[in-house]
Amino acid sequence: MTAYLIRRLFQSVVTVFMVTVISFGLMKLMPGGPVRAILGSRATPANIAHLTQQMGLDKPLYSQYWTWLDDLLHGNLGFDYAQQRPVSDLLFNALGASAYIVGSSLLLAMLIAVPMGMIQATRRNSALDHAFTVFSFVAYGVPTFFLGFLIQQWFEDDLRWVSVQNQISTFGGALTHPEAVCLPVLTLTVTTVAGYSRYMRSGVLDQITQEYVRTAQAKGASMRRTLYAHVLRNALIPMVTLIGLSLPALVGGALIVEYVFNIQGIGLLTTRAALQNDYSITLAATLLTAVVTVIGSLLADIGYAVLDPRVRLT
Repeated sequence: MTAYLIRRLFQSVVTVFMVTVISFGLMKLMPGGPVRAILGSRATPANIAHLTQQMGLDKPLYSQYWTWLDDLLHGNLGFDYAQQRPVSDLLFNALGASAYIVGSSLLLAMLIAVPMGMIQATRRNSALDHAFTVFSFVAYGVPTFFLGFLIQQWFEDDLRWVSVQNQISTFGGALTHPEAVCLPVLTLTVTTVAGYSRYMRSGVLDQITQEYVRTAQAKGASMRRTLYAHVLRNALIPMVTLIGLSLPALVGGALIVEYVFNIQGIGLLTTRAALQNDYSITLAATLLTAVVTVIGSLLADIGYAVLDPRVRLT
């Protein structure tokens, strides 16, 4: 197990290094360049030359990359000249609300989807199975922005239960005022449950036809004991991959939901930065998302190894 973890950690470090090289290279291909994006189209050649020298963009590309990487390793994500603030401040302020919304919705989705998928599998072709299937197909097929507008209309305009005005934009604010983010959490939870429950249903159906289930029941084990002691653990293996691949959304944000509910999260921040050729924020957000993707993949592999010991030998 230790050798497996060391090998996966080494692969993750190499992957992150390659991501830094590719991301840095792609940012250099942005049209107009960062100096032109900061100064605008009316900038004089003297101003462009001065800012280019100030930002170190007149140095060779490998020197720029090394300087950027050295700052990155020391926790310095750079300075955003367009907003005159450190990139880390802008990024982590927006990250709070996005992580709260996406994290809460993932947790709720797991708590709902796992028992829902098990009920569907154990009561296959029953009325309850058909009802959950219809819900999943509808929730999965409806565009997220349309579902968000519907939920907003029902809970704010018709029922007047929750107001979406003055949405929370910080993690601390979301913790102290959860009602201000309950509608976006509900929107993401509904769409996530639809997908997760189908995976869970398929996983349980695949496992209850295996030989070990029939053997356990032949030895006198009840259906409930067979399900919770044997089937559940194996059926959760595909879910581990889904959860691991969902982790990047914690830092990538949920752009559509943030737009519908006017939440100043990291999704909106990154999209606006990309549209405005904001070099520093786009590069930092891309790298942060890539790092969390690698961490999510690593955690999923560790979860595989815990649930299925055969993985440790490969």
